[in-house]
Amino acid sequence: MNNNMNQGKVKFFNTEKGFGFIKDTASNQEYFVHVSNLIDEIRENDEVTFELKEGKKGLNAVNVQLA
Repeated sequence: MNNNMNQGKVKFFNTEKGFGFIKDTASNQEYFVHVSNLIDEIRENDEVTFELKEGKKGLNAVNVQLA
């Protein structure tokens, strides 16, 4: 397992608009996620792993996949 992966839970995801938010399990921070940064399809309350990448408005969740 990659040590850079964060674990979290999908707090909100709008499939029509293609974005949502993931809450980091360890830090309780919430991160924006866009459909273009998904590896797996996600739904609200899914447990996921993800990496963080600097975006236009702060850190975004990328390489998001089901845990």
